[in-house]
Amino acid sequence: MDAGQVNPGHVLVAAKGHAENLYELSDAQAGALLRTAACVARAIRDAYQPEGLSVYQANGKAAWQSVFHYHMHLVPRREGDGMALTWPAKNPPREKLAEYAAEIRQALA
Repeated sequence: MDAGQVNPGHVLVAAKGHAENLYELSDAQAGALLRTAACVARAIRDAYQPEGLSVYQANGKAAWQSVFHYHMHLVPRREGDGMALTWPAKNPPREKLAEYAAEIRQALA
């Protein structure tokens, strides 16, 4: 889970090995990353029942990274949220993060 965002259920999905961008991943790695993202997205849906899920990919200078790496954001949406991804991020209380993570882990089981 991304500790730096206000969205309950916001999860980052990244490759196990370092990849600066999507093009550096093999077909098998990219497929595994997308399958994992789909699995996590279903768990977020089951845990939170959002009205939708936004998927953002980020890497490099445009993502303000000091060490370039590829990752995806899975962000649950609710009516009226608009573009709920903010920068700089606001931090929810730590106990809420643990609660959100537990709900997603339970949905993944």
